[in-house]
Amino acid sequence: MLSESRSGRLAAWGNALLAGLVSPDDAVLAAVGDDAVHRVEGLPGESGPVGLTLALGRLRALGVTGLRVALPAPGHPLGLSGPPEFNARALEAEEAVICHGAALGLVPEVYEAGPEGDVHVEVVWHALPVREAPPADVPSLGEAERELAEALREATEVLTRLDVAGSGPVAEAAIDAYRARAERGREVLAPGYPPRAVRVLELAQRVGLLISVAYENGHGGAVTAGEMASRAEALRPVERTARRAQVAAYNAYVEERERGVS
Repeated sequence: MLSESRSGRLAAWGNALLAGLVSPDDAVLAAVGDDAVHRVEGLPGESGPVGLTLALGRLRALGVTGLRVALPAPGHPLGLSGPPEFNARALEAEEAVICHGAALGLVPEVYEAGPEGDVHVEVVWHALPVREAPPADVPSLGEAERELAEALREATEVLTRLDVAGSGPVAEAAIDAYRARAERGREVLAPGYPPRAVRVLELAQRVGLLISVAYENGHGGAVTAGEMASRAEALRPVERTARRAQVAAYNAYVEERERGVS
């Protein structure tokens, strides 16, 4: 959860492109990020995989007016609407993009090659039919912000009591790295998103950092079985809440368009 999902980048910058706020080249560059190349396979009207620029143009021609994100986990089909075949692929990838305006979804498949430190990453997005229905368990921005603040407060209390919130050089290095990234790229979301969505996503990413540090540091001070269970119980709901908040932030563009806000 610490790193931004590929689906989040594609949806955010795809929405900015669909709104005419960025050029196709800028949108694709931002969506691809540090990967080598992204292609889309299975688009209606295309006989084989196509580049991301052509794919976004094809989606617009098919009637797509916005892109949503799904970040499902076992037992939690967050952002999905079916059918089961698509949900299963998205759950395996732990992410997906859902098109608004056409019954299509995109699921990434990642291919990596090369030695550590010089890994070549290619991504193939598989275009598959989806059910046009409200996405599962996605809160409003306001709900997400309130839930996230409450979950963070409760989890911090438990983790601090168990001495597993993260302290020492490992946690400090992770936090420093996060802050450095934040300062290098302050544009958390693409142009066109409301300020509240940016705020919610930033908070969700900070919560993701806390969870990552807690897991990476092992059991910390939670040395008994009861303490370890309390630690896991504290992390599970806050992780779930953070994922819901991320989806709410990424989907805010489409939600506000539907309400006629922008």
